[in-house]
Amino acid sequence: MTEKVVDLDFSPPTANKKIKILTISDHPLSPSGVGTQTKYFIAELLRTGKYEFVSLGGAIKHENYNPVKVEDFGEDWVIYPIDGYGNPDTIRSVLRTTKPDILWFMTDPRFYPWLWQMENEVRGLIPMIYYHVWDNYPYPHYNKIWYDSTDVVATISKLTSDIVRVVSPDVEEKYIPHAVPEMFKKDTEQKNKEFRAELGVDEDRFIIFWNNRNARRKQSGSLVFWYASFLKKLKKKHKNAKATLLMHTEVKDPNGQDLFAVAESLGLNQNDDPKEFLISQEKVPNERLVQIYSAADVTVSVSDAEGFGLSTFESLACETPIIVTLTGGLQEQVTEIKQMNQDFTLKRNEKNSGKCIEYKHGIGLEPTSKAIIGSQEVPFIYEDRLSEHQVVEALMKMYEYGAEKRNELGKAGREHILKNYNFKKFTESWDELLTEVHDKQGSWENRKGYKAWELRKI
Repeated sequence: MTEKVVDLDFSPPTANKKIKILTISDHPLSPSGVGTQTKYFIAELLRTGKYEFVSLGGAIKHENYNPVKVEDFGEDWVIYPIDGYGNPDTIRSVLRTTKPDILWFMTDPRFYPWLWQMENEVRGLIPMIYYHVWDNYPYPHYNKIWYDSTDVVATISKLTSDIVRVVSPDVEEKYIPHAVPEMFKKDTEQKNKEFRAELGVDEDRFIIFWNNRNARRKQSGSLVFWYASFLKKLKKKHKNAKATLLMHTEVKDPNGQDLFAVAESLGLNQNDDPKEFLISQEKVPNERLVQIYSAADVTVSVSDAEGFGLSTFESLACETPIIVTLTGGLQEQVTEIKQMNQDFTLKRNEKNSGKCIEYKHGIGLEPTSKAIIGSQEVPFIYEDRLSEHQVVEALMKMYEYGAEKRNELGKAGREHILKNYNFKKFTESWDELLTEVHDKQGSWENRKGYKAWELRKI
């Protein structure tokens, strides 16, 4: 998708049969997970011909703040670059000049207290839909005031769905998970060979792929240490075996570690194998990611907290099995949904603490401990910790499964994705929700069902 600067007409809008949605999120054309999913949400709904979008694109540095149209969709999608996620004055101005029917916003609730604090101004005119994800328990009752200030909370993961239902039972909630584009599918064996040749590795080498932001909760440095331990064990047990950890990330991210320094301290690439540890730092198109997922033997995510996890999601679509921490949205990727309790949490067994559990789509790592961490904004939340032993064990298991078993896991993973997270279901769910909200709650002169006051007995 491309964009171009345009001159916009700020005169009062004329009648339009299309439902106009105002979105606030990461810039929809940025590579972040929030940005990517916002783009998918908008593009799929635009293809129905029923909607038009005005987007406030934030969370990145902008060269200028000129509004732009996305050329693929012309007048139906205009993006306004903003700092952060906006402020009250921005919202007041955009509401009056573009006159949307619904406000849709997405990302961590920590970024939106200012928006909820002015909900009487916004909801008096149009409904607010929040696309929400939360990483873990205990139930965040401190979020209740925010959920209660929203017309509908759409949830990305089953864990988040359970949390919203328990914390704010009076708020309408709808589970709408992410979806993977059809382009994420396994490459041919010939293309896989070509990619490995490009990397300079042989066909028998065991490739571990990690595709995340280099941030603390992603445990990037820990993974490099644990991988070094795995290498020692692998070489001792299988003398001719070779492995590569390929990390697609930004080494100099201020929120993460200097991974080159970590690797150097562990002696990676310094012996007779210069391909033990590789880093891809350039931003690449999805077509390139498909090549990497397809050629890899396993994709790993050892995050101590993960709302959903797009890299492992995309990996399963490409028939590459995964090793993941059993936390947040990662749980429902590696397991079958029927293996979850009514409240959408995995059926836990304390005896499994610290173990590697084989599921139909890969290996799940049951946390060795659940530390309570927090901040002034988030008073408490679990942080799921893994141990070196279980990660090394999981990598060894995946290696020893062999290609045939890994292919079996990968194919089952793709079936899981196609069945439960396809774009048809994704688009239909959003279309149904947006249409229902628009028809029942209206907007502006037709606004229904919202009271800016309540009666309390004192």
